[in-house]
Amino acid sequence: MSTGAGYNRRELLRRAAGLTALAVTGGPLLAACAGGGGGTTGGATAVASSATNPLGVDGSAPLEVVIFKGGFGDDYAKAFEGLYAKTYSAAKITHTPTQDITGLLQPRFNGGSPPDVVDDSGAKQIKLDVLHKAGQLADLTALLDAPYLDDPSRKVRDVLQPGTVEHGSFDGKMYSLNYVYSVSGLWYSGKLFKEKGWTAPKTWAEFITLCGTIKAAGVAPFCHQGKYPYYINVAIMDLLARQGGREIITRVDQLDTTVWDGPEAKAAISAIYQLVDQDYLLPGTNGMTHTEAQTAWNQYKAAFVPCGSWLENEQLKLTPDDFEMTFLPMPSLPGDKLPPTSLRAGADEPFIVPAKAKNVAGGMEFLRMMLTKAGAGQFAQQANAVTVLKDGIGPEVKLRPGTKSAVAALGAAGTEVFNYDYPNTQSAFDIELGNASTELMANRIKPEEWLKRAKAAAEKAKKA
Repeated sequence: MSTGAGYNRRELLRRAAGLTALAVTGGPLLAACAGGGGGTTGGATAVASSATNPLGVDGSAPLEVVIFKGGFGDDYAKAFEGLYAKTYSAAKITHTPTQDITGLLQPRFNGGSPPDVVDDSGAKQIKLDVLHKAGQLADLTALLDAPYLDDPSRKVRDVLQPGTVEHGSFDGKMYSLNYVYSVSGLWYSGKLFKEKGWTAPKTWAEFITLCGTIKAAGVAPFCHQGKYPYYINVAIMDLLARQGGREIITRVDQLDTTVWDGPEAKAAISAIYQLVDQDYLLPGTNGMTHTEAQTAWNQYKAAFVPCGSWLENEQLKLTPDDFEMTFLPMPSLPGDKLPPTSLRAGADEPFIVPAKAKNVAGGMEFLRMMLTKAGAGQFAQQANAVTVLKDGIGPEVKLRPGTKSAVAALGAAGTEVFNYDYPNTQSAFDIELGNASTELMANRIKPEEWLKRAKAAAEKAKKA
């Protein structure tokens, strides 16, 4: 998932500054949509399904697509719309890019007239759990069980990367197609490191030592997208996942409040706080947007920035040609239960079909076309990122340096990849965690207080 002029992301992104706004807007949305549900054909004429039209698409029905224009841009979506138009030439396709999903679409969800496909991402994403609880999301089971367009002997669910269905599911049913297979960690300039003779660290101790060397050279060691705590939260939670292993990831997702009393959480937050305590942050970074921080990093004002693999495309116009953008998994802490090559990876960038859309079948068909080799190839070419389609990138697609390094790291991780579910399933908890991280990075609270707030947030979410 990705945000900004160009996360999430995404994230995005569902990246977090609009989090307070989302917390406010979630209530009215739920209240307004308490009836939930909605038909499966809406304004489109009901068409019987067939072998060639398994989802029963009305080929003459209009299709409205709203895309979060963040780190991945929206050119890829226009390419998808071209694929749809080839098959359904009578359909009028409306394309709307935006960075404000909530502002644009909440009134329409409330009014019962949402579009047919939404890339629900970015800082102003409408949280998926809020939409699901309000009955606003179409069940995508029919899409999963439809024949895969490139090989009708297989179902769509058979060509997805592991975890894709689960990460988009509530109560055992998939409601969002998280289309992008993202990895998260730290990023640096290969050119800057070569010029300075710096070596990418593998351990947190090496990382902190290098930060001292970098600072002495007149460069800020670390910047982060302070206005959007999503990014630093990912770094914190990845350190926690490594330290506590898969068991602690499950406990966090299940809102186990004892997580925040344990040594693993203390080790993770104490490590991040070293960046604050030892004055390794780029001055002003706590008030920067994602693009401001990332641009300062592109200008060599800081050595490291945390982000997902949408970063390269998000910064495409601002990255020097010889920058050599390079991905680095989070450095490891002593006693980590997961190996140093492990990293956060998984399906991201949620695409949804609103339950009350006028053309639900067309919306699902659009998603089915996104999952073809042609669709995945277009996305890789236009957005410089890989998708959840297995073997989705052909040899004709040339990856840029950052994406290539992320793919290499993913290969090195093998099966040692992890992800959390709570950002989608417990958004209120996620928001509180982000708020606490904002205070920590500004040095207004210490790690002990951060842990107290994290525990309180888990307790509150569990009671909700």
